[in-house]
Amino acid sequence: MAFDGLKKMFGKSSNESEYVEIDLGKEAKKAKILIKPFILKKFEDVNEVLNYLREGYTIAIIDIKPLKSKDIIEVKRAISKLKKTADALEGNIAGFGDGIVIVTPQFAEIAKVAGTEAIKEE
Repeated sequence: MAFDGLKKMFGKSSNESEYVEIDLGKEAKKAKILIKPFILKKFEDVNEVLNYLREGYTIAIIDIKPLKSKDIIEVKRAISKLKKTADALEGNIAGFGDGIVIVTPQFAEIAKVAGTEAIKEE
């Protein structure tokens, strides 16, 4: 062919393959949803919850009673941090009863019924 000379000049011969092989087996992602309970005994415990939420596959059920009995201001700080993360991830957050908070990623929604309240910034 007339272009064989040009291809050789630019480093490609006519019998070289012109495709790239991609190994898709290495990029295995989690397919399951993790529903994980947490207990906030101190403010720093919220960081573990946030790490799981940022992965995107975790629904967090958080018991805030131990922290609430010690320091209500720390509870408000922890809830604020959880709410900001849930909003950033386009997830949901709601309180159940007096001491349980549930945070979900964007693909899950919390049904608001009697006994649940939306968490609001104070």
